[in-house]
Amino acid sequence: MINTFAATGLTCGHCAAAVTDELSQLAGVSDVRVDLVAGGTSTVTVTTDVLLTMTDVESALAEAGDYRLVPG
Repeated sequence: MINTFAATGLTCGHCAAAVTDELSQLAGVSDVRVDLVAGGTSTVTVTTDVLLTMTDVESALAEAGDYRLVPG
């Protein structure tokens, strides 16, 4: 299952790596890719074999840093 999220607050490769690391630790996640748009809205693609909740993703982003999902 491929899940795509829009996130803000990412400004550099370190941010992308932190988000990737935190999301990778969620149960069922097999791949995380971040299409970084520094200072804008980045696209985060998460491949899983289970359904992720928005709460799971929001918590992982918050743990990684000051990153937020874009509503919608």
